[in-house]
Amino acid sequence: MNLKTPEFGLIIIGDEILSGKRADKHLPKVIELLQARGLSLAWVRCIGDDRSRITDALRDAFAGADVVFCCGGIGATPDDHTRQCAAAALGVDLALHPQARELIEQRMRDLAAERGETHDTARPDNVHRLNMGVFPVGASIIPNPYNKIPGFSCVGAGGSTVHFVPGFPVMAWPMIESLLDGPYAHWHRQGLWQERSVVVMGAMEAALTPLMERIEREHPVKVFSLPSVDHPVHGRHIELGVKGEPAHVAVAFQVLVLELNGFGVELGPEMVQ
Repeated sequence: MNLKTPEFGLIIIGDEILSGKRADKHLPKVIELLQARGLSLAWVRCIGDDRSRITDALRDAFAGADVVFCCGGIGATPDDHTRQCAAAALGVDLALHPQARELIEQRMRDLAAERGETHDTARPDNVHRLNMGVFPVGASIIPNPYNKIPGFSCVGAGGSTVHFVPGFPVMAWPMIESLLDGPYAHWHRQGLWQERSVVVMGAMEAALTPLMERIEREHPVKVFSLPSVDHPVHGRHIELGVKGEPAHVAVAFQVLVLELNGFGVELGPEMVQ
């Protein structure tokens, strides 16, 4: 059994994001959802509605070992390509998922009942809606609490799992959250991961780099450096810190501050996250 916490990736699909017609909201929300569970995002890719690029990105994702959330392009209009690209990347066929069909038909029956009509399964628009349940063979569904139209998950040859959800935040975010609190709940690290940092004024990153490298060599933590040139309160400064398991962070941060005092720099506020 692999006991190592997986890395998480995010793929955002849609011309409307790259053209600026819509501002992406998925990246900050996924970061927030992960951080609330003591997890973090390792990488993100944003791709337009281009089949070859989407297929290449998904092929890369399936070849890795990460958990990937893919937002957008799983509808049934001409500019939705994600389902087809996922099948191409996996080298499998597309097929109507039986459980997805049931959910989609239930949604259509509900809508017809709300209008006081009888659901007609043979009506062309209802037949077309079933395309939203056509997934790569072997996919499993992701329930959609908003309107029952499911997303889907596929496992790649490299051990990765890619979860495909709609581009609409009102649907995508609860679906991602249900995955994080379902199959990935045992990876939650609340209280087991910490960041501690201090504002450093009057120093250059190049001068502090040997110290950062030494701390990473001598302590099981990651060091981060966030320079700023025009902060409204601190002006030009560096936020320098360490992150990892709280016990290791406590020791490494103490060493960091002690060593910084030897540089003759001015230290500002300390922060813990």
